[in-house]
Amino acid sequence: MNNSLINQSFKKAKKENRPALLTYTVAGDNTKKKSLEILKSISKYADICELGFPHNTPIADGGQIQTSAYRAIKNGVKINDIFSIVSKFKKFRKDKPIILMGYYNMIYQYNENKFIKKCKKSKVDGLIVVDLPHPENKIFASKCKKNKINFIQLISPTTSKLRLKKIIKDSHDMIYYISMLSTTGGKLKVSPKRIIQEYQKIKKQNKSKNVVIGFGITEKTIKLLKKADGLVVGSAICKEITKSIKKRQNTVINVTNVVRKLKNKIK
Repeated sequence: MNNSLINQSFKKAKKENRPALLTYTVAGDNTKKKSLEILKSISKYADICELGFPHNTPIADGGQIQTSAYRAIKNGVKINDIFSIVSKFKKFRKDKPIILMGYYNMIYQYNENKFIKKCKKSKVDGLIVVDLPHPENKIFASKCKKNKINFIQLISPTTSKLRLKKIIKDSHDMIYYISMLSTTGGKLKVSPKRIIQEYQKIKKQNKSKNVVIGFGITEKTIKLLKKADGLVVGSAICKEITKSIKKRQNTVINVTNVVRKLKNKIK
């Protein structure tokens, strides 16, 4: 899989001597049409775009992302709509990797095999399934691999050394490091310096794996985390969508400005 679009994005960022920038938005926020427009626009600056399933009980998500999810659900966004957003986006930019992020119970209800087939058909590059940990995810992850879809493992500061070794060994082209134990968008309780130290311990295990840092990354902290392979920004984007809706401003322009600023900070 090492010629995957995800891998290529990391290679390109490394060549430019910077981390890859990953964005997270909720599919269908605040409308199906809008979320596609936002995706198209921010993809000019983002290296990899993550698209979240709107979910009504998002365990790991902080307030900002929950607000986005509620808006999308209120607008009646279903799994098939997410696939249609991805398909349309991929017609617009086939070279930009898309990662879907969501919860296993939705995949299970939809039907696992049908879900993977749909991912393949709409050209999804990767999947993050928040509540399907290792080793329970082994069968699902291998199904993804067979279909050339990256299954992205999650690790956190409490992941034991032994478990870390196993997860890294089983991982595909990207690993997601949850930098602190709080929900997304939480205030950084851990200094960026500490996060990078922990991060480097993970990198030591296997230099060839791309490891990204997510949770709590803002315009203030992003520069201090530049050593990472990739950085994920989600809450800051969702917050901007909320703000723009409240002020009746142009969501697409405002969100794109946020992403552009973040990108400039890590150049």
